[in-house]
Amino acid sequence: MAVKNKKIIGLTGVYCAGKNHVALLLEKRGFPVLDLDKLGHEVIETEKERLLSRFGNDILGENGLVNRKHLGARVFGNRTELAALEEIIHPGVNRATLSWIDSQKEEICFINAALLHRSSAFEILDAVIIVEAPFLHRFIRAKKRDRLPFSVLIKRFQSQREFNSQYFREKTDIYRVGNPSGCIISRQKKLESRINEILSLLGIKQV
Repeated sequence: MAVKNKKIIGLTGVYCAGKNHVALLLEKRGFPVLDLDKLGHEVIETEKERLLSRFGNDILGENGLVNRKHLGARVFGNRTELAALEEIIHPGVNRATLSWIDSQKEEICFINAALLHRSSAFEILDAVIIVEAPFLHRFIRAKKRDRLPFSVLIKRFQSQREFNSQYFREKTDIYRVGNPSGCIISRQKKLESRINEILSLLGIKQV
């Protein structure tokens, strides 16, 4: 479904697969890309008082802002708490997402989100690009980037065992992008080549 004659493409991927890197490559080509995760961070501060009322002052950091890691730990693995968080955050994110799409002059827009399937934007996507990478590559990257305990990382990876299936159950066109291991130059060439291929399949002219 198009929004005002726009083609909306979703971009997602499992934990530490490299979707943000793919988003950056698209941005460098001149395509508008909305980072839904960053947008969510902004809405968290906007809704800080409601979050404090629901989850308590323990979610605050020393700087007085909501500590997303504390908040994430509070809701992780708890459906009731997660639902409460989404009820507070999602309406604002959804409104801002649609507003961003409407404000774009380009006919092609990309929405980058870890939990794309939980966004209202999922209903208006013309296609979804899923970024994938080998488990060991993702695990090493996650350990280096997030510096989380081994047990926490394992739980995060286990929680995404059915990640791809939730997209393939829908009728939206799916395109996979493998983010391979190997030297940076070789990886970059393979990613660029696959992006070119997908854009061509989508009928999107290179910017």
